[in-house]
Amino acid sequence: MTYEIIGKSLAHMPWQSKPANCMEPVWRFDGNPVIGRNPIQCSSRVFNSALLPFNDGFIGVFRADHKDGMPNLHLGRSLDGIRWELEENIIHFTNENGTDAPPITYGYDPRLVEIEGVYYITWCNDFHGPTIGLARTSDFKTFVLMENAFLPFNRNGVLFPRKINGRYMMLSRPSDNQHTRFGDIFLSESPDMVYWGKHRHVMSRSDNWWKATKIGAGPAPVETSEGWLLIYHGVCDTCNGFVYSMGAALLDIDEPHKVIADAADYILTPEMPYEETGFVPNVCFPCASVQDADTGRIAVFYGAADSYCAIAFTTVTELIDFIKAHPL
Repeated sequence: MTYEIIGKSLAHMPWQSKPANCMEPVWRFDGNPVIGRNPIQCSSRVFNSALLPFNDGFIGVFRADHKDGMPNLHLGRSLDGIRWELEENIIHFTNENGTDAPPITYGYDPRLVEIEGVYYITWCNDFHGPTIGLARTSDFKTFVLMENAFLPFNRNGVLFPRKINGRYMMLSRPSDNQHTRFGDIFLSESPDMVYWGKHRHVMSRSDNWWKATKIGAGPAPVETSEGWLLIYHGVCDTCNGFVYSMGAALLDIDEPHKVIADAADYILTPEMPYEETGFVPNVCFPCASVQDADTGRIAVFYGAADSYCAIAFTTVTELIDFIKAHPL
């Protein structure tokens, strides 16, 4: 069966055809990693970052761990979504009244989405502990710092790419101040991007070992003819620490806290050297995707081993078929 992406054409998106010998629903770019170590002078590692189409190319908000050990947010640009030029300076934010906002000194794992011509950035912000930072821009020149979406402790704030029933929708993963062994995905809604409520539980960890410890939303959900396609990360606990893999699920188009289908098996797990070896080994952490409605192609951008940026490919039909063929 063939499924459709509800969205825009993106003929110039990064793409590589599926290798003939690949039996999996997702395959890696053979040029990975697309961003290696020490890409800018101030930072030794760039990973877990977000991007989207902008003008004739692509623009991204990147997590860069500085050489003092602190993570921060940098802007990057690319013509093809593969070769990137990152800015050395961190993103400068203004307050709602146009005055300078205090610099973000601890920000990581951003997501990026366009809603009605406005670009919104979410990230894990420090506000007496981790919570969901929020900012907006219309031109990627001026960035307006908004109120944090939630109280601490929370991570993995992911906005839907359009309003649903007239409301903004955000997925998140309530947590604590440490990387402890729990975490489910919840949905919250807002009339104005300031006040968030009507919280609903979406997905739990499961008995499937690869996501038995915690889960968290990845890229902005992709609208399809079958519902919202959600790519997420699942974490398991081993004698050598956490392992982060990718999973996929379908959410109801009008009530996205309702799960239509969730794949029991992962769609990608650390297997390559750049995923298994790095600052934090054994991590595939998806933060962004771009897709072409005409062809159904999807490119997933993910952080690898907390050290690199990498790309994997799939199609809407291949991924939804996999979810339905491997039900939880």
